[in-house]
Amino acid sequence: MNQAQTSVQQLDDAPASAVRLTDYAHGGGCACKIPPGELEDAVRGLIGQQGAEVLVGLDSGDDAAAVLVRDDLAVLTTADFFTPVVNDAFDWGRIAAANALSDIYAMGGRPVTAINLVGWPRGVLPLELMTEVLRGGLSVASQAGCPVLGGHSIDDPEPKYGMAVTGVAHPDRLLRNDAARPGLPITLTKPIGVGLLNNRHKQTGEVFAEAVETMAGLNRDAAETAVAAGVRAATDVTGFGLLGHLYKMVRASNVGAVIDRSAVPLIEGAREALRDGFVSGGTRRNLDWVRPHLGSGPGVTEDDLLVLADAQTSGGLLVVGELPGHPVIGHTTAGQGIEVR
Repeated sequence: MNQAQTSVQQLDDAPASAVRLTDYAHGGGCACKIPPGELEDAVRGLIGQQGAEVLVGLDSGDDAAAVLVRDDLAVLTTADFFTPVVNDAFDWGRIAAANALSDIYAMGGRPVTAINLVGWPRGVLPLELMTEVLRGGLSVASQAGCPVLGGHSIDDPEPKYGMAVTGVAHPDRLLRNDAARPGLPITLTKPIGVGLLNNRHKQTGEVFAEAVETMAGLNRDAAETAVAAGVRAATDVTGFGLLGHLYKMVRASNVGAVIDRSAVPLIEGAREALRDGFVSGGTRRNLDWVRPHLGSGPGVTEDDLLVLADAQTSGGLLVVGELPGHPVIGHTTAGQGIEVR
């Protein structure tokens, strides 16, 4: 028996609960996204199929596509999947499902059906772990009232999980990332910093329960509140970080933004993780991408910017408008780019 076969046999003999899923992924969660600058270069010039029924397509890089099927009905479609962000299989499934559903909520929609997307290294990781991942995804989809009706799986050297989700919305009430207007407050509905804690978890095995529950939490209530309040511009904060997703929104809307760094909520432990150096490569690439369009006020440090660029997984909604119960972290302006104060 060679060394590789011995390793697989040892894994088969070990309890599934002892497996560190993050050891089988080069990145984790939305931090494993292709960097935003590279992605935009790759898809530049691709326009997709055009038509009057396409309400939201490729133009602004929004969270989901929207197609008009009736005067009072738009169908939304999205897909999202990633490598393990935590070692607990059930929690990874919960987080990945909440993250995929978030794209529908970020557009002001309601998810109506989902299918699983799975890549699994069969023969390396036990299938009972895959079952736990799927069970976690199903639990969150059930919480959202969204049936999971099958899916697709492949044998993959690296474990991956997510969902393709279909949703519906009223076409006149869509939340879009190109609809921001100047002079409005900017609200954030979840704290940031989970990327730092996820990176610490991957390297040390420390578990951060608050971060897990934050990532597994649905953006449903925030989306419903935003739509009811007449908000028109929103996006969710995931792998490109707060600064990256805000930049995409202000660029698409041809406005600027000011962010008050002291008003941005951080999850407990994030500052300590930053101090101890648990900054992912994805976070640094996010900041490099946004930096040419970024201004910093007196006292703003590089660490402040790294936190704001932290690659989130299943983050909150970034809303142009005020939502009761959530912090206002800045405002839009008639200028361009982003200023951090």
